[in-house]
Amino acid sequence: MPATRTKLRRSLVAAAALPLLIGALASCGYGSEAKKDDSEKAKVAAGGKKLSADTVKIGYFPNLTHATALVGLQEGLIAKELGGTKVAPQAFNAGPSEIEALNGGSIDIGFIGPSPSINGYTKAKGQNLRIISGSASGGVKLVVNPDKIKTLDDVKGKKIATPQLGNTQDVAFLNWISEKGWKVDAQSGKGDVSVVRTDNKVTPDAYKSGAIDGAWVPEPTASKLVSEGAKVLLDESTLWPDKKFVITNIIVKQSFLKEHPDVVEAVLRGTVKTNEWINANPDKAKASANAALKEETGKELPAKVIDLAWPSIQITNDPLAATLNTQAQHSVASGLLKKPDLNGIYDLTLLNKVLGAEGQPEVADAGLGVK
Repeated sequence: MPATRTKLRRSLVAAAALPLLIGALASCGYGSEAKKDDSEKAKVAAGGKKLSADTVKIGYFPNLTHATALVGLQEGLIAKELGGTKVAPQAFNAGPSEIEALNGGSIDIGFIGPSPSINGYTKAKGQNLRIISGSASGGVKLVVNPDKIKTLDDVKGKKIATPQLGNTQDVAFLNWISEKGWKVDAQSGKGDVSVVRTDNKVTPDAYKSGAIDGAWVPEPTASKLVSEGAKVLLDESTLWPDKKFVITNIIVKQSFLKEHPDVVEAVLRGTVKTNEWINANPDKAKASANAALKEETGKELPAKVIDLAWPSIQITNDPLAATLNTQAQHSVASGLLKKPDLNGIYDLTLLNKVLGAEGQPEVADAGLGVK
């Protein structure tokens, strides 16, 4: 009995410490704000004619699901297409802050997940952004403590982390819970499963402390947990037709698209060529992405983490628009979003122009393109 009480006390202490841990890390620069020194990273290709804008500000996350941005910026493939126009990258750790930056003009183009794209577009009544390309599919897993969770049914009654209330993985997990017939209050995360919203940078420590029993998270967080002894219980791609679903889009501020279409087209040429290079050179691309992560975070991923994570991410120009529409329906069903009007959220005109010039097939907007 004393041992049981001791174990319970440790568990409660770990759970109580989690919010403090999150706050401490956020105050150390791991929160949702862009890193302050990113403005110093503006790069311009040697030579080349300047386009209609002096600089294009590009936002992204230091995640492997943003490999197009990591590699395209690291290898200079995006800067090359911009000629004399500078590219200024800014890193974010959460979708809402990137949407705020786009709305406020701090960035012009961003790599971002589908849920923030949907929420941002809806809240602005369709007046702030357009999705102009896809970037990645997959790379999301449910990883768990194998001592506590051995089957999918064992998830009931456990504490499972997602990155943020209403983010893409949070919506996916809430939808999966609903399909299991379990009940959870979407806002509080309380119910048949405890949904613990936890910054990805904190999740491995939360797992090690026992404050959570698993997590529904993108790469490389999922593989970091596996390196700590967790096991992959479910790959989200298995829940989707053809095992494909959008995890990263490219968005642009509508006013920037209108005023600087040549710049947007150049960025898209850079991302299309980056994706082609990544898919043709997976080992080099993996090393490039890891070098970019080291530059951004000060630490590269161990080989056992990135080697496990990399194959689960599909790099693609296709925005997989039909799956974004499905994810919007999941948000509505979970109670996080009223039925959105997504008409006009896509403008794939410039992307299809670039793809045509590269001899690649056009991609579709699932009827949600700008008229």
